[in-house]
Amino acid sequence: MFVYILRRLLLMIPGLMGIVIITFILSRVLPGDPAIMLAGEQAPPDVVEKIREEMGLNDPLYVQFFHYVGQLLQGDLGFAWHTGHTVLEDFATRFPATLELTLVSILIAILVAIPVGVVAATRKESVIDHISRVFSMIGACVPIFWLGLILIYIFYSNLGWAPAPMGRISGDINPPTDITGLYIVDSLLTGDMVALKESLAHILLPAICLSTGTMAIVARMTRSSMLEVIGQDYIRTARAKGLLERTVIYKHGLINALIPTLTILGLQFGFLLGGAVITETIFSWPGIGGYITDSILATDYAPIQAFTLLSAVLYSLINLSVDLIYGLIDPRIRYE
Repeated sequence: MFVYILRRLLLMIPGLMGIVIITFILSRVLPGDPAIMLAGEQAPPDVVEKIREEMGLNDPLYVQFFHYVGQLLQGDLGFAWHTGHTVLEDFATRFPATLELTLVSILIAILVAIPVGVVAATRKESVIDHISRVFSMIGACVPIFWLGLILIYIFYSNLGWAPAPMGRISGDINPPTDITGLYIVDSLLTGDMVALKESLAHILLPAICLSTGTMAIVARMTRSSMLEVIGQDYIRTARAKGLLERTVIYKHGLINALIPTLTILGLQFGFLLGGAVITETIFSWPGIGGYITDSILATDYAPIQAFTLLSAVLYSLINLSVDLIYGLIDPRIRYE
């Protein structure tokens, strides 16, 4: 397995190099001048020229590229001109919020979609099955920004069940002691139940908004996989042996139906990171999303390139983890 993991990690290098090249070229060909955005529209030309020189924008494109790659090899993600900090510092401050939101969204999708898919498959053509299929169709189509606004309107403005969509915790509550940067985890580790309750209340709506599309796709995939599995001979054999229906479905059926679902969950992780940009903007979530939005408006190259590269690395690692989990679920899978 060690050789397999090493080979997969080495195969990630060409893909990441492609990401680096593409994001660098795209950031340079897009309209907008970061020097003008930083200095202001009314700034004198000599001031703009001085800023361009400081930012290295007057260098030939290939010089800028090799300088950028050299920085990456030293672990330097660049400097965010619109915040005045290094990208690494900004990411260290904001990325835990995005990671927490993404992980909670994945968890909600797993806890809701897989049982829904199993129930729909075992009760094919029933009312539950029809409802789950309608939910899957709507959930896969509804835009995130529209769903977010609807959730805020219903649960915050009308019913008052949710806190104001303004960040990770209320302004009059102290955040938990910083250990991992994930408020829920840090609250549990420090036993701060007040912060835990506030953190859960604030993350629920954005996490539901972000996970809706994933829930729909995972529920549909689980249903299809379960329908295929429960028609197999070994399922009929298990039933003929007199095993409980629950044991047949969950021990023999669901375990074998999970491999396609795991594949979808791995692919959806990248989607959730991208979708977090919109969700965080709607719910004023202090994560990478708002930061990247500000970077795009300011034509600040370094944060955009760093976020794309970081997303690609996380996406590749998640998919490698999913491939390794296959072996735990299905002993027939060998890593060579």
